[in-house]
Amino acid sequence: MDQNECGFRRWLGAASRHFTWDWDHQLYLFERLERVTAGETKRMMIMMPPRHSKSETVTIHYSAYRIERDPRLNVIIASYNQKLANRFSRRVRRIAEDRRLRLAADRRSAEEWETAAGGGVRAVGVGAGVTGFGAGLIVIDDPVKNRVQAESATYRERTWNWFNDDIYTRLEPGAALVLIQTRWHEDDLAGRLLREADDEGEKWEVVKLPAIAEEGDPLGRKPGMPLCPSRFGEADLLRIKARLGSYSFSALYQQEPVPSSGGIFKREWLSRVVERAPHGLRWVRGYDLAVSTKTTADHTASFRCALDERTGILYIADGFRGRIEFPEQRRYIRERIEQERDTRHCIESALHGKAFVQELQREVKFAGRSISAIRPDGDKVTRALPWAGRAEAGKLALVRGPWISDLVEEACRFPHSRHDDQVDAISLAVQMIAKLSSKTARGF
Repeated sequence: MDQNECGFRRWLGAASRHFTWDWDHQLYLFERLERVTAGETKRMMIMMPPRHSKSETVTIHYSAYRIERDPRLNVIIASYNQKLANRFSRRVRRIAEDRRLRLAADRRSAEEWETAAGGGVRAVGVGAGVTGFGAGLIVIDDPVKNRVQAESATYRERTWNWFNDDIYTRLEPGAALVLIQTRWHEDDLAGRLLREADDEGEKWEVVKLPAIAEEGDPLGRKPGMPLCPSRFGEADLLRIKARLGSYSFSALYQQEPVPSSGGIFKREWLSRVVERAPHGLRWVRGYDLAVSTKTTADHTASFRCALDERTGILYIADGFRGRIEFPEQRRYIRERIEQERDTRHCIESALHGKAFVQELQREVKFAGRSISAIRPDGDKVTRALPWAGRAEAGKLALVRGPWISDLVEEACRFPHSRHDDQVDAISLAVQMIAKLSSKTARGF
């Protein structure tokens, strides 16, 4: 690294001598931020675990560094609420004052302050507008406050709309945008932007530093080594993992919102594939009907399930998943009823399901067939737990078919995947099996 490339690091040593600035992950981050300063990187995501200095380094000190370099630069600092964004802004302003940067006398609030040269900082919380203020640098620091927000589809959509309508439109030509966050959810802001990039959207440089090293670690750590042993050693991280559980630890500390082995459903639980199910089982087909074929909408999904009461094994077969509108849904269900004479068919009573079942029951050609409208018991997670528990006990088998890989991927992300139609369809069938099963059927 030549003298120009280490400008931010040298500045840090002079601006805040009481901080430690030589941890390996900090040095790695400094190099990446220098590319932002030089204009080589316009979009950067920084994903790091809590309490590893990402806000102190980037949101506060890097923003102050850039304003001192160019007092005409406008910076937007955003976070999950206005209070935290203001706190960041005050810290940046304090550093600017300590460094003898001339500030405008008439605009010095935490929400918005200016330099004498016309640059400055605007602080904003998620959902707030930023009209009349363009920026050469935008730093978004943790747009998600907690698990409640992360699990809220409404909040995730609100954050996405805010980013597109209020934040992105504030970028000046050639401006840089840095998103710093601890991952909470597969569908959080970072997740959506990365999916968009995969679909030929804007490309982002991703700085992903897990708390515990994995294979191919960007810092060259051996698997299992902590990110910052001076602050959180291996024993500390394992204690945190034990407290949070692997599901939350994987998201917050490893920056993997879905553990590689799965969430409620572990991947290894869904690995048993058979060529065929035993003869004589009582089959139930569940249907989860979508109401839209938009790209963001759920799919229509359907699966046949049967419980072998002798062995306790639940068999799942003949899966279907696709975005189809109501006329195609009707046609598909009619075909299944006609072809699967040994199967009871159950459709969720919500939406148009109940009316459709009544229509099917009136048709002469379906006389004697078992067609039911069923009201799901509990929420999605509660409904999935009976067959998740059976899977964990090694009592689940998938009958070979091209649908298996899609089901496994969705199940391993459940309940935090964008779509859960396949899981819901199976849960509906399992609920019906529970009602039909004899008193000797274990687990239902």
